[in-house]
Amino acid sequence: MTTSNLRDKARLLHSLHTADRPLALANAWDVASARIIEEAGAAAVATTSCGVAWSLGYADGDRLPRELALALIGRVAGGVGVPVSADIEAGFADDAAGVAETVRGVLAAGAVGINIEDALVNGPEPLRTLAEQVERIAAARKAADEAGVPLFINARTDVYLGAVGAPETRLGVALDRAAAFIEAGADGIFVPGVTDLAVVAELAKGIAAPLNILTGPGGPSVAELAGAGAARVSVGGRMAEAAYGVVRQEAREFLADGTCTPVVEGPGYGEMQALFTS
Repeated sequence: MTTSNLRDKARLLHSLHTADRPLALANAWDVASARIIEEAGAAAVATTSCGVAWSLGYADGDRLPRELALALIGRVAGGVGVPVSADIEAGFADDAAGVAETVRGVLAAGAVGINIEDALVNGPEPLRTLAEQVERIAAARKAADEAGVPLFINARTDVYLGAVGAPETRLGVALDRAAAFIEAGADGIFVPGVTDLAVVAELAKGIAAPLNILTGPGGPSVAELAGAGAARVSVGGRMAEAAYGVVRQEAREFLADGTCTPVVEGPGYGEMQALFTS
């Protein structure tokens, strides 16, 4: 993909983040799921880090090797026509220079957006220091700018998801982090772990960039989150979990009873073939 093509897709991805009609992202974990999501009418495709890791034989949480993640991102981006945003967890790197290297790899793979999180897996604290995360986001921004592509950087803070600090302090911490991330070059802010529409509204009001909220079964609808000010709504690993749930249920029945009752009606062989031959 040429730099010009990447620029066009990146600009399109930016334009899809609007509060009046939020970008709904059904997260993919391989090429087939990405094509199914695109065929369903998605304006963009985002990968889910946990689904990608599981599909490649790793646990989620900074355990997947960078080269495997980038190869998968490349296959997904090459397999669909819509813009792709890649979940790069904490950047697949120990330092800011490594994050920049990952971003260059993401662009080379054909993706035009990233999620980058501030969670510190197995660290002394649940979140990276603000200064460190700002440095990492700035490095991602610089790498994209040097490549001439307006990469959409969706900076994630796990203040709520990780239940960091006292409940009454989380909104302030999230807003402070969001402001610093935006100043460092983030284009959007992702705050997973929030389902209270009043809190979503406070976040949307206090963040000077598109707000991404995670939802799922029993959570607010896209329309409800839009009403509260969200400009992007995603489901994370939910669809991967559901797909693996189907495999587990049908496998257990088949191995125990010798029967195979469909849990859901799948696309079927012909429909799947058509996704890759049309």
